[in-house]
Amino acid sequence: MLESLLNIDKAGKLNETLVGLTADEIESVKRSWEVGARDHQWPPLIAQGGEPWTVWLVMGGRGAGKTRTGAEWIRAVALGDPALAIEPVGRIALIGETAADVRDVMIEGVSGILSVHAQNERPVWEPSRRRLEWPNGAIAQAFSAEDPESLRGPQFEFAWLDELAKWRHAQETFDMLQFGLRLGHHPRQVVTTTPRAAPLLRRLMEDPRTAVSRFATRANIGNLPAAFLDQIVARYRGTRLGRQELDGEMIEERADALWSRDMIEASRVEHAPPLQRIVVAIDPPASSHKRADSCGIVAAGLDASDIVYVLDDATLAAAKPGAWARAALALYHRLQADELVAEVNQGGEMVSAVIAEADDAVPVRQVRATRGKYLRAAPVAQLYEQGRVRHAGTFAQLEDEMCAFGPDGLPSGGSPDRLDALVWAITALALTPRAPPPRMRRV
Repeated sequence: MLESLLNIDKAGKLNETLVGLTADEIESVKRSWEVGARDHQWPPLIAQGGEPWTVWLVMGGRGAGKTRTGAEWIRAVALGDPALAIEPVGRIALIGETAADVRDVMIEGVSGILSVHAQNERPVWEPSRRRLEWPNGAIAQAFSAEDPESLRGPQFEFAWLDELAKWRHAQETFDMLQFGLRLGHHPRQVVTTTPRAAPLLRRLMEDPRTAVSRFATRANIGNLPAAFLDQIVARYRGTRLGRQELDGEMIEERADALWSRDMIEASRVEHAPPLQRIVVAIDPPASSHKRADSCGIVAAGLDASDIVYVLDDATLAAAKPGAWARAALALYHRLQADELVAEVNQGGEMVSAVIAEADDAVPVRQVRATRGKYLRAAPVAQLYEQGRVRHAGTFAQLEDEMCAFGPDGLPSGGSPDRLDALVWAITALALTPRAPPPRMRRV
């Protein structure tokens, strides 16, 4: 075998023994998945629950190599590649969002099944019968997620499901497939998809029989054109769409949240204009224990048109008072802010005292919560709806918190520390009668 001629390391790099190989041998090396695959394109040996996996969920950004991963695994199981399969699999299901997607992406695409085979092992594609047949007799049938009922009857040992998060009849199609995966010793399925907050995808991610691999577009940067990186990646980096389509993140959103992803995206700008007033708001934790809440630290400013611009999120995980005070003051000085706004429900005068100990020349406006978090946040969310708040950049963790916050708080039950600081900052700038800054004093 070719492997006996080459010294192949785990990174897929070849040593000097490539010198002297024929053109055909070099082409074989280039095509070899064992050489070219990245670590995340190989499935974990076991699922999340500790047993051999039944579903391998491959979630990644656009152009990250998901389709190539699915196609290579179909080739491997159909041919019984000893590096990837115990024995050849005779019956395979290929399921895409539409029949055209199965044909144009999964089978005939530039990274599809036909493209990853050498000429002498390539299966025959019969479009009229919607099936591939390999020289060894293995057969893959093509199905559309638009027609779940078409999966009644056929039986399979292996399946490749592409872009499952986009399927219109995802649950019905998936269910029909499960009834048909009843051949062989351990029927398995590979799911390749860009993540979306779809119920079925969430359930698969939580299933102990699922092995999960995640990778972003940047993982495949060596195989992407410079124009794509310059125009698409640069344009969408950090946005909700970019985090989903490029970073391969699951972007959650709850229906009863005060903020939506669309609302935040509509508020996003690259830079803030000249600002008339800037504040840094602090939502201090009740303690510095390692399991304590984070200290929310958010900066915002107001322009001449009374538009608020969120400028930074410097929130710290559970930290001692001196640490979060220094972080807030550093942000204050960097932005040349006008004042600090600090909630004092938890610490009273202690908050001002901690800040004064670090820098007694900084004015601190003490605010006290007299209403619940949801009631305090609702007027701020209304300002977003009115187009009176802008995000000068991307603040992923803060925005995730905003879109997960509903009448009952966060689904995790944790404290919305970043959101609290945001609410205090915007309230001070746009929802509080204008008052002169507090007198500077030593506490």
